[in-house]
Amino acid sequence: MVLNSLLLTPRATVPRIALVLRKSYGGAYIVMDSKTIGNDAYLAWPTAEIAVMGAKGATEIIHRADLGDPDKIAAHAAEYEERFANPFVAAERGFIDEVIDPKLTRRELIDLLDLLSTKKEKKSSEASRQLAPIVKKA
Repeated sequence: MVLNSLLLTPRATVPRIALVLRKSYGGAYIVMDSKTIGNDAYLAWPTAEIAVMGAKGATEIIHRADLGDPDKIAAHAAEYEERFANPFVAAERGFIDEVIDPKLTRRELIDLLDLLSTKKEKKSSEASRQLAPIVKKA
């Protein structure tokens, strides 16, 4: 099913908007219609975490020598969250388009849908023939 999503989603001709509310790590970021597979807009709340992996897991790998010291691990995790796992860093690097105020979410989505309402993409007949069939498991 994930493979079909990766093949079909980039070929969608409808507006594609993603919004990260909490966490978007690694492969999940990519599969959930990221900028890298060509969505139209990618937004995040200020509390979102967007990174290769969570701070705890990354810290335990990068600073495994400090695993015996909970204070050091906590400090490293806090540093990781500040440097890598926040939406402002992701926006600076072009992984998301905008960090939005949660109170303005509805307005932002409406504005984007209005903007994208005239979206036109030509569907290639050759690309359509290359789609993998969607197979439902019993």
